[in-house]
Amino acid sequence: MQPQSEKNRKTDRNPKSRKARRHQKEQQMKFLRQNSWLILLAVLVLVALILFICVITGGQEEAQQEPAETQKTSRYEKAYLCADNPSVSYLDENLEPAGTAVRGSEVTYSAENTRKKDGVTYYLTYLDSLKYGYIAETNLTDNPDDVVREESIFVRTPQNLRLDPESVELGGLLEKGTELKIVGYDYVTDGVVHLYQVTAGEETGYISGEYTASTQEAAIEAYDRFGVYMIHAGRADRFGGGDGESLDYYPRQKASFENNVMPEHVYALYLTCDPDVLGNIDAYIAYAKTTKINAFVVNIMDGTSIGYDSEVFRKYSPTADSYANNTQEEYKTCIQKIKDAGFYVIGRLTTFNDSFFVSDHPEYAISDAAGDPLYIAGSYWPSAFCRYVWEYKVELAKEAVALFGFNEIQFDYVRFPDGTYDYEEDGNIDYRNEYDETKAQAIQRFLMYACDELHDCGVYVGADVFGETSGSYVTAYGQYWPAISNVVDVISGMPYPDHFSQNGSYRPWEHPYETMLDWAKNAAKRQTETPSPAIVRTWIQAYDAIRPPYNTYGAEEVGGQLRALQENGLDGGFMAWNAMCSIPKLETLKPAFDAMPD
Repeated sequence: MQPQSEKNRKTDRNPKSRKARRHQKEQQMKFLRQNSWLILLAVLVLVALILFICVITGGQEEAQQEPAETQKTSRYEKAYLCADNPSVSYLDENLEPAGTAVRGSEVTYSAENTRKKDGVTYYLTYLDSLKYGYIAETNLTDNPDDVVREESIFVRTPQNLRLDPESVELGGLLEKGTELKIVGYDYVTDGVVHLYQVTAGEETGYISGEYTASTQEAAIEAYDRFGVYMIHAGRADRFGGGDGESLDYYPRQKASFENNVMPEHVYALYLTCDPDVLGNIDAYIAYAKTTKINAFVVNIMDGTSIGYDSEVFRKYSPTADSYANNTQEEYKTCIQKIKDAGFYVIGRLTTFNDSFFVSDHPEYAISDAAGDPLYIAGSYWPSAFCRYVWEYKVELAKEAVALFGFNEIQFDYVRFPDGTYDYEEDGNIDYRNEYDETKAQAIQRFLMYACDELHDCGVYVGADVFGETSGSYVTAYGQYWPAISNVVDVISGMPYPDHFSQNGSYRPWEHPYETMLDWAKNAAKRQTETPSPAIVRTWIQAYDAIRPPYNTYGAEEVGGQLRALQENGLDGGFMAWNAMCSIPKLETLKPAFDAMPD
């Protein structure tokens, strides 16, 4: 048998075999010419596959060799804006000022895209989805608790030091321009610190960032002296209420709560805390549902008429607690029924008219020169200068909110007593004025304190003022409309026609529309004299006149008052005062209520 190679050589010499191979080669070349593009594509795919494998393999090897370096370096970083004031400046791509951003905001910045100017490094920072700017390195921190960088602040609006943010207890008065050393703070909202923890002399406590400035110059400067302050310059009361220029008109952000929405127009009925009234709450609710009434004002206390037994009453005024008209559970059931029926509920309490408190604490009473409490205008009065009285009323309000869920707290008798001129002329009165304040300063500062405490509870704050306050002067009892309106959420004048003085033969209570129209024009004017005015919600006379000829007030008379308010833009609503809480009387007024805007 021949070897295979020899056999093949013999075969190769065969002519037929050579012809077959030539034909085969020709067919192969023809295939290659016709499909050259396909071959090229296959080659490219093969090359790409080889390169991909090399990259992956090489990347894995590099990652294995330098894992720490890869993890450490990141193109974008998260940070928080920090500064010694509420806003942080940022620059444009030419490193020119472009705007400000809010301190405390979380941002993303590029660790690779930096610029330098005057020796300062700026990072390209994305402020939100639509804008960016260059922010200085010193204004970026990775610690959200380190966004406030100031070491000291200055008092812009005189305030008492709050000794504990969880307590109503107050320390000494911090005068305008006082420097405070910062110890800490609680939190930041829109760049503004809610509460600074500070030291003032030997006291450590808290002050709202709203009442401070970053420099002493800014702190001692009156807000818009050639605008707002010039309006109030020279306005005073010759009977000792104080002057308008010494009060605070710095703009205040009015409260707004997502879980406690105030109706655009509040149309309210007044209810005492007497058992006969609250025990008949179903009837009042049923009546209100047939009208445009959407709210109730319910007494927490009204002088010596006490709504319910209370821990706060027992702490500050045991006498008041002993005279409670209702148990706490009875009162709570009533308020809950009103809320369940869909009504907005306002808790009213008298502030500086409180004979029970004076009987328990004569040391805080307005007294004669001998130290004996003075009986003025039918009551004994705790002094509105005394911070212990402030603490009592605010703690009572906070307790009422916690127990009963009021939407709003209304402070009535938030003033000094009227009719004290003779005592003052004789030097026979002691107001216990520890800080040498004017009456108007004490009233405005109390309302600032009350708003701060109650806004933290998620409720609105209102203040009742005499109809007289629509005039352009400070009253003898310390009420000045623009200063009060600038602070509270709701200001409620009490322009009852039968409370105005007779002028010759003209009796204002016989002309309710005209009387309210004149008052409303003045009140609307006062609203323009303050940078952040409150909502005006007015008390109207819903009872028959108590002065001769004792005019009956029906739908026409009440409707005239309401129409006068609307014509002057005072459309925040009304509260119908009828001390008897008479449902038959309210029935006659229904057409007037129903004529109000929805």
